[in-house]
Amino acid sequence: MPNSSDSTAQSRRAFLRNAAVAAAGFAAAPLLAEQTIKLPFANGDRVLAKFPQKRPLIRLTQRPPQLETPFSVFNEGVITPNDAFFVRYHLAGIPTSIDTSTFRVEIKGSVNKSLSLSLDDLKKFEAKEVVAVLQCSGNSRGFTTPRVGGGQTGNGTMGNARWKGVPLKAILDKAGLKSGAKQITFNGLDKPVVEKTPDFVKALDIDHAIDGEVMLGYQMNGEDLPVLNGFPLRLIVPGYYGTYWVKHVNDITVIDDVLNNFWMNPAYRIPDNECACVEPGTTPKSTTPIKRYNVRSFLTSLEDGAQVTAGKAIELKGIAFDGGTGIREVVVSSENGNWKPAKLGKDLGKYSFREWRMHWTPPAPGDYTLRVRATNNGGQVQPEKALWNPAGYMRNVIENTTVKAV
Repeated sequence: MPNSSDSTAQSRRAFLRNAAVAAAGFAAAPLLAEQTIKLPFANGDRVLAKFPQKRPLIRLTQRPPQLETPFSVFNEGVITPNDAFFVRYHLAGIPTSIDTSTFRVEIKGSVNKSLSLSLDDLKKFEAKEVVAVLQCSGNSRGFTTPRVGGGQTGNGTMGNARWKGVPLKAILDKAGLKSGAKQITFNGLDKPVVEKTPDFVKALDIDHAIDGEVMLGYQMNGEDLPVLNGFPLRLIVPGYYGTYWVKHVNDITVIDDVLNNFWMNPAYRIPDNECACVEPGTTPKSTTPIKRYNVRSFLTSLEDGAQVTAGKAIELKGIAFDGGTGIREVVVSSENGNWKPAKLGKDLGKYSFREWRMHWTPPAPGDYTLRVRATNNGGQVQPEKALWNPAGYMRNVIENTTVKAV
């Protein structure tokens, strides 16, 4: 029998070959015949495209790959499968091969001791797991009225996974933070292809970075990260919008000031008020960096326009989540003002999707509008009217699904 070191080396070489093959397909022609679907808003025609390590997903752009999860996936369960998980890149220069044997993440800057850690080094730290939603800041932007610029997505640039990795705090404790450190910046292997395009670098305040919840993740749902979701290492920032979840992270720098690059200011800013909103078509007087998710809920078991049977009970189900207080309740209405509580499913943690279920019987033939509203443990309730901001961020209006009983 081969010894364990031989097996490990063979496994690493095999994975590296597979990763390189997957990466090489990013810019290639579609691997399967493309199918067109239509999202429910103006100019909603999209293509379902097959990319390496992924089932057919809704393609927004080919290069860099930006892929949305078909909404039906969220009815499969509260954990989003790796092959159905959405993909969002800002820069077209994504890595096409990554040698796990030579990969390093550098920790430097305002620290007592700079570190250069391999994946094996990282796995020697005590591992942590968390089930957490990853949601794009512009999830559901295509529904925004008046329309705004940016990727016109449906509700599928979100997903929920079980992430495994190393708490960032443990690594920073080993490096030692110097007094006066204010923020930590994160950079990855993806790079601009045009010289004037700013490199994608994000920052977290020190207190947040060392709270024990921020992680360097190397596994997703029990497997190595898919290449398109950040292999071999990505930042995990539970409860915070996806802009902070840097992929292929290989550079962590502690700084003594506040990062003021393009991706922190002016990008990914919201109106600096409680609702993160302004009157449609206006400009906010001041802005602040986007941070935590607001509370959201969805009905997943019926599509808009579905047909049901009058007088026959059916089970409705869906999901709810927020930025980390957890879900207190979900209520459902088939008539305006007549809200009934749903039963919440298993609690996988305050950052996870929370499943809900309830039985409903349409009393007579006709059209019904099913409405879903969640309240979190912080008392935040989904708004009746969609809130607006110039970037189309943080949509969380009460969702309506119209069905016909016959």
